[in-house]
Amino acid sequence: MEALTKYFPQLSERQLAQFRAMEALYREWNERINVISRKDMDELMTHHILHSLAIAKLVDFPAGSTVLDLGTGGGFPGIPLAVLFPEARFTLCDSIGKKVKVAQAVADGLALDNVTCVQARAESLPGPFDYVVSRAVTDLSTFYPWVRGKFTKAICYLKGGDLDTEIADCVRRCRLDRGKFYVAPVSNWFDDPWFEEKKIVTISR
Repeated sequence: MEALTKYFPQLSERQLAQFRAMEALYREWNERINVISRKDMDELMTHHILHSLAIAKLVDFPAGSTVLDLGTGGGFPGIPLAVLFPEARFTLCDSIGKKVKVAQAVADGLALDNVTCVQARAESLPGPFDYVVSRAVTDLSTFYPWVRGKFTKAICYLKGGDLDTEIADCVRRCRLDRGKFYVAPVSNWFDDPWFEEKKIVTISR
């Protein structure tokens, strides 16, 4: 929790309690349904919770805004962001039922009434949402067509490595303006070495 309060000193007591409970809930549910590797469970705060919250260093979701977390897995980045932005509404979507079950159980355990979990494919979602968030589900040129027309403001995509080629491919294949893309290193905000190769890619509408 020290890292959390270091990077997000504005957290309320309720939010801090929710993040503490989040760790316990994921450990409990991961014993039943394995959605996070055991090695990563030991680094849950850094590798999953903080990594998800990096998006909040770049984008502030206004009250009333709608956010789609596509390919949420067990609830990342959607659940940590939903704790941080209680006035925004989050739809967490994954095609794999057991992952949605874990995300729903954690959301229920945290009393997150701003979270809806659905088992579906992106193509079947009604939309539009204000924002789409996701965490390295696939390459950008595959991901973008899934959500084309389903967002009104921006995509925030957590990804690692050298993204120049991937973005160029997305620009070409999806016929997008390169100026719509912005890449920010997560190490701009978090000094843990694990974040050195991590990036946030935003694609504006």
